[in-house]
Amino acid sequence: MIARMSKYDLVLLAAQSDDFLDKLRDLGLVDITTSGWEPSEEDRQLLLDIEGLSKAADFLGTFRDEKNRYDAAAVPFASGEEAYKHYTAAQQQAAALGAEIGRLEKSAEELRPWGEFDAARTQQLADKGIVLRYFSAQRNTFDKSVNEWSVRYTLSEIGRTDATVWFVVVTTPGEEVDLDAQEMKAPTMDIREAERQIDENNAKLQALDAEFSRVAASEELLHRYAASLKERLQTVKIEASGVEAADGALVVLEGWAETATSAKVDALLEEYPNVVYIKSDPTPEDNTPVKLRNGWFARIFELVGDMYARPKYGTLDLTPFFAPFYMLFFGICLNDAGYGLILLGLGLWLLKKNPGAGMMRQAAWFATMCAVATILFGLLCGSFFGLNLKEYFPAIPFFDFQGKFFSIALAIGMVQILFGMAISIGVTARTFGFRYALGTLGWFVILMAGSLAGGLPMLNPAWIIPGFTTSSVAFYAALGVGGVQMLFFNTPGRNPLVNVGSGLWNLYNNITGLLSDVLSYIRLFAIGLSGGVLALVFNSLADGFVPDGANIVVRILIMLPILLIGHGINLFMSTISSFVHPMRLTFVEFYKNAGFEMATRNFDPLRKMDKNSNEQ
Repeated sequence: MIARMSKYDLVLLAAQSDDFLDKLRDLGLVDITTSGWEPSEEDRQLLLDIEGLSKAADFLGTFRDEKNRYDAAAVPFASGEEAYKHYTAAQQQAAALGAEIGRLEKSAEELRPWGEFDAARTQQLADKGIVLRYFSAQRNTFDKSVNEWSVRYTLSEIGRTDATVWFVVVTTPGEEVDLDAQEMKAPTMDIREAERQIDENNAKLQALDAEFSRVAASEELLHRYAASLKERLQTVKIEASGVEAADGALVVLEGWAETATSAKVDALLEEYPNVVYIKSDPTPEDNTPVKLRNGWFARIFELVGDMYARPKYGTLDLTPFFAPFYMLFFGICLNDAGYGLILLGLGLWLLKKNPGAGMMRQAAWFATMCAVATILFGLLCGSFFGLNLKEYFPAIPFFDFQGKFFSIALAIGMVQILFGMAISIGVTARTFGFRYALGTLGWFVILMAGSLAGGLPMLNPAWIIPGFTTSSVAFYAALGVGGVQMLFFNTPGRNPLVNVGSGLWNLYNNITGLLSDVLSYIRLFAIGLSGGVLALVFNSLADGFVPDGANIVVRILIMLPILLIGHGINLFMSTISSFVHPMRLTFVEFYKNAGFEMATRNFDPLRKMDKNSNEQ
């Protein structure tokens, strides 16, 4: 559900604004509107520093884990700002050294065929009119032409591989050389000098580890510095967005707080001197921030909804409604009890590694719940790492996924679409009045009648509702009622003839759109089937490599690597598909039919930033 919000219009002395914001930050319950803020050059640098500190934290986490790099005895810097400056300088040096080492290594590869020589001596020869020109040619071309070339030029082979020969031609200044070979740039140093410079730059790069160790020893100071910059950014946004009044002596701000905690905000505003505030309920015209407050199960699936957008304030949070469908769809798509057990193990391991509340624990519960759905649906269909359990347990009536699920996938899609439309009708009726929902209700009645009278018998001929078939009076009466609502009441207050024209125009769009929406659910069948077929293929492939008459040890040694690699690839690809495609069905088909409206702003209160805070 969407948490109720209270709006605050605040007027305070401009001279008190910094102190007032600090008080709100200590409280941690008020979101100040900062719409229209455009960063200045100074603000952009602040944003870059915050991003740089985030990257520094990631780098130091990796740096600490690398052997023989981090010195635990390193002396920390005096402040986080100083540590960040040294980190930035060291990173720039490391990047420059890395680029130079890369250039030198490329040069070394080009110099290696020429071996060891004295670059100064070749320059002395050039000064005396003896010019060395460097060539490479294909080996067969060189061997075929070397005698002819030797008659015209003085040349010497320097090195060769199975494919290429490198050689030098001695010429005079300006002499033309006509050879079927690739002339190369004259080297300015030999391989020994290139390797010496590479070693020298590597030593400089390793020396920077001492600087990075000091930065790592100052990690807590860096976290505090990052928190201070994030708090400064909050203040900058608010000060830039506030409206000045009384020639700059006053500042007018707009704030938001949860109604459930607004009493604490009221108490602070009453105590703080020289602040005038008006507390009110949000209006439809307000850009009200959104915060979700769901139960344990729905909260797990908030991370899915947040990948699209949160619902607009005043509408309905669809998370509790799509969560069971998403869990079901994931299980259908992955559709293997063995794969589900692996995913369950991963989820339980993540839960153990992340005992505290946070994004990772939410993701761990998400993986666990989806794994449970996968195991249950996999057992229903009798699939375990691609094995058909019916062969081992013939007495159990497993569900025939390949033979029966195609039409069931369409039926599931129709159920979710109708469920979404029912939600839309309820929200519209609650918000604007029942008469504004009549048009959608008409479509709902038509689709529901068609599904019950025509859809159920298609799934199972025995599922016929007595007195309600496609040829019954009740069926046509339902179509008539729905058609009247859809054609004449789609827009209350408008000319009925205009409504009819609009309804006929929407008829084509709705029918084609509905057909597309329902057919989209075929992906549940297709993805589940493809993953099962691939699992079966890898099992057959592993078994096919085993020689006839091989004992159990040989079978394991041959089959195990193939099974681990094959099922690993299939599990990875199928899990991604099982994650993405139910999300697509949720955001496109379900959200559209449920009348979802997205919020443009999430509730983000002023608060003290700690080292675990990622908000800005």
